[in-house]
Amino acid sequence: MATTLTTAGDGTATARHAARIEHVSKSFPGPAGPQPVLDDISLDVAPGEFVTLLGASGCGKSTLLNLVAGLDRPTTGTITTDGRPALMFQEHALLPWLSAGKNIELALRLRGVAPPERRARARELLALVRLEGAHGKRVHELSGGMRQRVALARALAQQSSLLLMDEPFAALDAITRDVLHEELTRIWRETHLSVLFVTHNVREAVRLAQRVILLSSRPGRIARQWNVDIAQPRRIEDTAVAQLSAEITGELREEIRRHGRP
Repeated sequence: MATTLTTAGDGTATARHAARIEHVSKSFPGPAGPQPVLDDISLDVAPGEFVTLLGASGCGKSTLLNLVAGLDRPTTGTITTDGRPALMFQEHALLPWLSAGKNIELALRLRGVAPPERRARARELLALVRLEGAHGKRVHELSGGMRQRVALARALAQQSSLLLMDEPFAALDAITRDVLHEELTRIWRETHLSVLFVTHNVREAVRLAQRVILLSSRPGRIARQWNVDIAQPRRIEDTAVAQLSAEITGELREEIRRHGRP
């Protein structure tokens, strides 16, 4: 099978898909030969859809996200995205010698935005993530949650229709994470972004997503999918969220038991 990674900046590659993953497998070299991490993954993300990838540690969630981002290439299969995706990591990866605003302006500069427009646009994006007045603040002056908001604003500065998020809230305390869940849901609804969100937290997956994809343990395969028909905004403690989370957790435990991996 051919290996293809395509970005269609004109939107013609996928009128109905922000991302299309077709029969993607990925292996890495090992002492006993190639070690499969992903096996025959096929997945579409629709324009404006919020999809979470869930699975046990080491199942290939982050590997798949990196493939969609174009940071690596699949061993086999094809990946097509409508424009270049924006990527947000667990670590904020902000440049500490720049202010919050200048970190965002750097992303705008790389996009070719003219200098007079950068500052105004950076302020708009900071306002979108509710950090008005933080333009001149250095990274060390910001809390963990504020840093992730700036990182989100920087990702939005790339003006991509597809946002890839790799456990961006995992290192935050529960209250801060809860607030950022609300903020991300609001921004997603306001901007109509497509989001592919990696997490190992079942309740986070259910609270945020329209669709939850469960990957099996390595090699990662799509074990099951759920459409989340719970009205937004949701709370992580909502009864419907808790009930679906319990069902998905049971499936996750069964996958771990079946493959004998913690």
